[in-house]
Amino acid sequence: MKSPTEIWDECLALLPTEIDALAVATWFDDASPVDFTDGVFFLFTPNSLKKDIISERFTEPVEKLLSILAGEKVTLSILCGQDELDGYTDGKIDGEVPAAVEYEYTFDNFIVGSSNRFGHAAALAVSRNPGKAYNPLFIYGQSGLGKTHLIYAIANEVKKEIKNCRVVYVKGDEFTNQLISSIQENSVAEFRNKYRMADLLLVDDIQFIAGKERTQEEFFHTFNTLYEAKKQIVLTSDRAPNEMMTLEDRLRTRFVCGLLADIQPPDYETRMAIISAKAKALNITLSDEISAFIASSITKNVRQLEGAVKKIAAMHDLLNKDITIDLAEAAVRDIFTKNPGLHPTPDLIISTVSEFYGITKDKITGNSRAKEAVVPRQIAMFLVREMTDLSLPDIGKTFGRDHSTVLYSINKIESEIARDENLKNSVNDVKKSVREK
Repeated sequence: MKSPTEIWDECLALLPTEIDALAVATWFDDASPVDFTDGVFFLFTPNSLKKDIISERFTEPVEKLLSILAGEKVTLSILCGQDELDGYTDGKIDGEVPAAVEYEYTFDNFIVGSSNRFGHAAALAVSRNPGKAYNPLFIYGQSGLGKTHLIYAIANEVKKEIKNCRVVYVKGDEFTNQLISSIQENSVAEFRNKYRMADLLLVDDIQFIAGKERTQEEFFHTFNTLYEAKKQIVLTSDRAPNEMMTLEDRLRTRFVCGLLADIQPPDYETRMAIISAKAKALNITLSDEISAFIASSITKNVRQLEGAVKKIAAMHDLLNKDITIDLAEAAVRDIFTKNPGLHPTPDLIISTVSEFYGITKDKITGNSRAKEAVVPRQIAMFLVREMTDLSLPDIGKTFGRDHSTVLYSINKIESEIARDENLKNSVNDVKKSVREK
């Protein structure tokens, strides 16, 4: 029988066929399976607004897919916040961390590359010597790069090695919500005890407390209590402390007094390794061509890389489709959502490149093989891929090429700017011109 996590992964991969992909990314990004018992599928979300939206708008399509995947009628039950998790007494919840999320995120299955090596090493060091090595540990980087994976891996390692360790996990916005509830219910003392008695405090997306005066006051005292007691604190954020303009200085100075570890988008080799590992975990085989296509189409988000592989696996398994490049293109296409106004158009990028290099747009999109046309064309493809949400096939249509030609051009420019400072500066200048228009 499949585990709740396996069922949810397949459901999440197919959900864009039932509702808009943007809605899936917005409302289900941090939803986690907890348990599946007697026809009831328990799903955890740390955000009360997300719980309300999922319940009101998406219960029916989710239950439909879960029923198909489980082979029986399934009812969806949504748990929200730590209090509801604490009240779930099926024995599946260990400490303060959602068990279904916890067990699948370990150091063993975290793919290490040049972009995250330092963050991984810091997290591993903290897990082996909590409260003494790098306290607090502040991990920051864009969404979807593995910050949450690392803090759950720390929790796993600590709980494995230290018996009766009290691990407390919370999202930054949920910390605020719980504080507000405790004030309304006159239970602030209980709220404080929950966090200030922790042996390991994990706060995901700490940036959400910035600008909230009472929340920052409360967290300041919680931080001091744990720090002085030599209890480990691990924080994650989408930006460095110095970039949080509305964060109080007294908190900022405490956040930087330990160790700051940034995580960058994975390079090509790391992306390939992530795809390979996810495919192996899902028991599917991807050709080098398909893996390269995914790695070149999705360049800045580990979660999206894994999501594409999950989508391919689900379509192969549930719809009985062969794993081909066409299937991969369909899976990747669902990952990308169009956001008009947020990204420059391909035409604007091509026009800017043509102006920069003093050639016509027709030469860039045409068939000329002269160097003065080929290099600008490759740069234009590279920038369209980097600055828009277009997939490789869509970029190919823009330039009248197939996806393999686009892939070659992108990889060529990516490798050349790594060793040619002049080309790198030229590409950055074009990019700057695009953004200023």
